[in-house]
Amino acid sequence: MPDRIGGADVLAVEMLGITKRFGDFTANDRIDLDVRRGEVHALLGENGAGKSTLMNQLYGLYPPTSGDIFINGERVRLASPKMAIERGIGMVHQHFMLVQPFTVTENIILGLESTGAFGILDEARAYREVESLSDRYGLLVDSRARIQDISVAMQQRVEILKCLYRGADILILDEPTAVLTPQEIEYLGEIIRNLTSEGKTVIIITHKLHEIKSMADRCSVIRRGVKIGTVDVASHTEGELAEMMVGREVTFAVEKRPLQAGDPVLSVKDVCCVNNRGLPALKDLSFDVRRGEILAIAGVDGNGQSELIEVLTGLRAVESGSVTMLGSDITGFAPGARIEMGLAAIPEDRQKRGLVGPFTVAENLVLEERARPPFSTRGILDLGAIERHARSLIEHFDIRPPREKYLASSLSGGNQQKVILAREITRDPELLIASQPTRGLDVGAIEYVHKRLVQVRDDGKAVLLISLDLDETLDLADRIAVIYGGRIVAVLDREDADERKLGLLMAGGEAVHVQ
Repeated sequence: MPDRIGGADVLAVEMLGITKRFGDFTANDRIDLDVRRGEVHALLGENGAGKSTLMNQLYGLYPPTSGDIFINGERVRLASPKMAIERGIGMVHQHFMLVQPFTVTENIILGLESTGAFGILDEARAYREVESLSDRYGLLVDSRARIQDISVAMQQRVEILKCLYRGADILILDEPTAVLTPQEIEYLGEIIRNLTSEGKTVIIITHKLHEIKSMADRCSVIRRGVKIGTVDVASHTEGELAEMMVGREVTFAVEKRPLQAGDPVLSVKDVCCVNNRGLPALKDLSFDVRRGEILAIAGVDGNGQSELIEVLTGLRAVESGSVTMLGSDITGFAPGARIEMGLAAIPEDRQKRGLVGPFTVAENLVLEERARPPFSTRGILDLGAIERHARSLIEHFDIRPPREKYLASSLSGGNQQKVILAREITRDPELLIASQPTRGLDVGAIEYVHKRLVQVRDDGKAVLLISLDLDETLDLADRIAVIYGGRIVAVLDREDADERKLGLLMAGGEAVHVQ
């Protein structure tokens, strides 16, 4: 096949017949993809469809089993990320790869340090270069701030700057909006427009259809490792894109029975705690979650949500205040005792808190129940029962690939989330704490998760939802508590809340309290 150099219509990226197999599992099956220079191209597909696998081959992390890759019309062999970077390709991964104690500039120049006389790092020059890049693309990054002290959104901008500093003309953004607030998502859109106006090409992997509509020029849909098609975004509705992705019509509305709230299952009273640096994280925080309701905690990331989850699950001690569940003071209870009382939790960090990566899917699905029948008899695990249980949940929650002996660390992020959801929801908890429950999930999976959360609520149990997605909060919640600076500054009934009012409160605007 000849190289394709020359001509004004040369594509930035062309991938032809890309197949990627892992053993007998085919992740990509003869996929063709073309990305035009200066466009924003979205990759859409269900969890485990093969989107990230395809982009990891473009970035040199995986070699294709077969197929060809062309960059700016030239056939290339990308055997490593270093080779991809040399070809002008940069990738911002879903889980950032930054050194927390280093400054922004130190992270950006790492491995490319400019030295002056006697081999000494020319810090002044490095800071000037980073600040110049930041200003040019409207990234507004503090070049001297330490990573551990800046927001998640700002860390994402640092990752983008890392790519630009290395000369990237083609940027791959993997789930770039998964941890951003609506205002941050809007600003990311501006950054992407700045990049394309400078001639950069951007490929976005995302499940959020309204963001594809607002950011992308074209969209390629992948289903179960096979490309379904490429369409112009402007001429297709969100519903049409969702149907292409899932293969069926998707319901976006969340149906709930009228609220029938009962007594409080969880009561948090005047809780104070400190963060890992010894600074106040929660300050006299109080709220209740009642039977038969979904109470949502809304707030900009970093306002105490992580510490709140750790306090409720027994992973962080309180300085003062109390936590009561089902009428019992559990403030000093260990995590296991809280689980015994009927608490289940979907953690915000699935890899750190939700899964044991080297364990199989089957083993992860019984982490809390492994010592009880039918999974264990007289202290001996019944592997057959564990695997039968896993096969049932794998089918029910559509976990891919459908293999109970697959290592959890080998699953895509969305399918790791499904494993956690399957384990926690099927335990029939009295209180379900769901933190970012649909982060990284496709629209079909989101639809299913929302129905399951509503079912828990309709069964008379209590649900505490902690989500950075305001659409999800407004769709699911019966009441919404807004957290700012470690305090609950407002509690709104759902009918009294809208995105504008919540956004104002989340940013520290005037607090109101509605019972």
